[in-house]
Amino acid sequence: MPRTHRRSGRFRSLVGAGAVTAALVGTALAIPAAQAATPQLTVDLGQTTGAVMHGANGALYGLSDDGVPGDNLVTPLHMTSIATKAPDGAQHPNGDALVVQPAFARGGGGDNLIYMQDIYANWPYENLGLSDYLAKVDTMVRKVAARPDADTFVWVPFNEPDGNWYTGLGSSNTATYANALSSFESDWTTVYKKIRSIIPEARIAGPNETHYDARLMGDFYPWAKANKVLPDMTTWHELDPGSLSHFEGNLSAYRAIERKIGISALPVNINEYGNRRDLSVPGQMIQWMSMFERNKVYADQAYWDIAGNLDGNVSQTNIPNGDWWLLRWYAGLTGKTAKVTPPQSNVIDTLQGIASLDTHAKQAQVLLGGGTSGSADTVIQHIPASFGSKVNVSVERTAWSGYEGAAAAPSVLARKSYTVAADGSVTVPLTDLDPMSAYRITVNPAGTGSPTAADVPWSATYEAENAALTSGTVYTQGTVSNPYGYATSGTKDVGSLNQPDSKAAFTVDVPSTGTYDLDVFYGNQSGGPATQTLTVDGGSARTITYSPTLNWTYRSIAGASVSLTAGKHTLTLAKGTNEVTLDKIDLTRSSTAETVYPATYADITGKPAYHYDDSGITGAGALHLKTGDSAIFDVYAPTDGYYTVHTDYSSKGGATLTLDGATAVALPSTSGDPADRSARLYLSAGNNRITAATSGSNLDLSDLRVAAAGDTSGVTAYEAENGTLAGTAVVSSDTWASGGKYVGYIGNGSGNTLTVKVDAPKAGRYVMNVRYANNQVSGSGNYNTNVVSRAAQIAVNGTAQTVMFRNNYSWSTYWDLPVPVTLAAGTNTITFANSSAYAPNIDRVTVAPLVG
Repeated sequence: MPRTHRRSGRFRSLVGAGAVTAALVGTALAIPAAQAATPQLTVDLGQTTGAVMHGANGALYGLSDDGVPGDNLVTPLHMTSIATKAPDGAQHPNGDALVVQPAFARGGGGDNLIYMQDIYANWPYENLGLSDYLAKVDTMVRKVAARPDADTFVWVPFNEPDGNWYTGLGSSNTATYANALSSFESDWTTVYKKIRSIIPEARIAGPNETHYDARLMGDFYPWAKANKVLPDMTTWHELDPGSLSHFEGNLSAYRAIERKIGISALPVNINEYGNRRDLSVPGQMIQWMSMFERNKVYADQAYWDIAGNLDGNVSQTNIPNGDWWLLRWYAGLTGKTAKVTPPQSNVIDTLQGIASLDTHAKQAQVLLGGGTSGSADTVIQHIPASFGSKVNVSVERTAWSGYEGAAAAPSVLARKSYTVAADGSVTVPLTDLDPMSAYRITVNPAGTGSPTAADVPWSATYEAENAALTSGTVYTQGTVSNPYGYATSGTKDVGSLNQPDSKAAFTVDVPSTGTYDLDVFYGNQSGGPATQTLTVDGGSARTITYSPTLNWTYRSIAGASVSLTAGKHTLTLAKGTNEVTLDKIDLTRSSTAETVYPATYADITGKPAYHYDDSGITGAGALHLKTGDSAIFDVYAPTDGYYTVHTDYSSKGGATLTLDGATAVALPSTSGDPADRSARLYLSAGNNRITAATSGSNLDLSDLRVAAAGDTSGVTAYEAENGTLAGTAVVSSDTWASGGKYVGYIGNGSGNTLTVKVDAPKAGRYVMNVRYANNQVSGSGNYNTNVVSRAAQIAVNGTAQTVMFRNNYSWSTYWDLPVPVTLAAGTNTITFANSSAYAPNIDRVTVAPLVG
């Protein structure tokens, strides 16, 4: 994992990204001559560069437990690798390779790289001698050897050897380096052979230095070949901002070594990449991802902070942030990658992109972003003749929502039909690009009709550092010269708002009278909920509550709704209880528009056909599914509740929608005619996977349309304090808990339980939301905060399942975790227990039928 010893002067000081602005999409098909200087990102669909690899979607300690993050967030990413700690390792309290493997496998995961030295508790690793390490190696490898999935694991014998045990590898003194190299090579041989003696076909990775070290690589690989101890996978770390400039040179130098010594090209995994200022930021991450995909290597995001949030891409167990949606787009690329020529190659914080062409689906996609805050043109060349002379193009944006801010499905900025030029190209202009956002352009054949124009609500951003401040201080955060600082809009935020008169007054200007959504980007390290008062033009005060975050600069979002008349207003946020830092506010005109999920963008199984005879609502055509095929939609809900879900389809025999593992909607036969089937489904806050499938008939599926807001009528709440307590379980008071009380000290013995009786009007599938608190930690190693998930055995009428509850930073903050359950008609008994450790504190449970 990345370590603080790298915080050296090796980082060059470069200019950071500019201010964030609203993103809009132009509509012109050609660019006037006066705009010829507009940067261009060129995609040549006529030059494919190999199968889409999806190599850059890995994570070090991104999974902490079985169920953290939840399957609804892990499975859609189709992760090709993860890096984890040794079985029963002491380096961190979670992230055990064998513990997280079931969830990784359920998501179709690839390689699980085991950091073997993470068996040790300290950093740098305590050096108790090679014999001690060999005994530990023997134990951990034997645990894996008997497993049927033993070939899934890749063994990393030494992590950052230049910073652990063999520090002389980084020395400029020739003798010191030679001694360290000799020791490392000897120990590498011993551990390598020990692993292979237990699992003869084991895959071993290395040398895994903190960076690409040309001297070591040039010495190590000829020696390893001569001594028959070559790694099966080559690994090193790329953690500097400068990696965006020099990685391709490093890879080229390494491949030259392979050619020189006469070995075949080995798979490369950059098993730690990115800085704190990059993680969670779509506009930053697309630069790294495009670099690794272009070069066809695997890569795992670095573990800078906490385990279990996909290295800054997950807000809560089931709730994505903005960068998760970029990873989801990346997972959705199919076919082959196409050549992309950015405005500048190998330059830090510049516009970069990935493109794919799927000739079966007749679909091209471009993911792009980074650095640019003005305009840019995407020129898509050599569109296949099979697409026809007219194509439909959609443009979407996924914006930065902080590390912990929930992010809705990407917004659609434009849907438009283009006539393909004689040379097979179209030009898609983008204006007012946001350097922290990423964008997706999708191209497919145009059918009859025109796609519905995108509804883009007015939106504006106001930086806290530009507000009128009272008793507050402007700070600079993550930049190229300070890459270990956290990502912050405009690189600045406002802190020290800890005086009675502390406040920030924002002058805003809205175009029309109406209701606006206010999003406040903040940090709260106070250890409990904090508040500020919000006033508009000095009017009556309202309270905004800020849940705790990991630290002062680990951004989340608190929301409110404000009514404004057209023109200028002053929105003031003044100190209430505890302290927060402020980064920016986003103000967006409220919208009740449905979110449309095209079927042709869905995750698929089987081999459905893609039809573009009719453009449909989105211009994306339709999927033709037969028996054995399915389309899986990732549907976002801003809150827990019932949402009206429309299915646009046609069928001669009927089909179904499933949700939470149960059939939710029957799609009756339409005799082949187009139809709209609506249903009221309970969706959990965050991502919900809805699967459409058919058996015995064909299904033509255009899209799902989901209401913008849900409601909770039909949901029944049960306060934990009204349940039956046994053993040490006790009711305690907390003003932040529902009803002012919660139940704690559940578990840590089989007799310490909470039992709740819930009623079900009929037998079937229900969603039970468990409102809980958990702030257990296990110390803090170096700079990683060792948060601990707590487990509860939840028994429904005697049948138990283990559910993991992620740390939520405070015993006075309560998160809702959805748990699908099957209930019998009438009264059901639900018991919370944990025989070996404490379960989380339970505030309440709510129960809702899957279909309302």
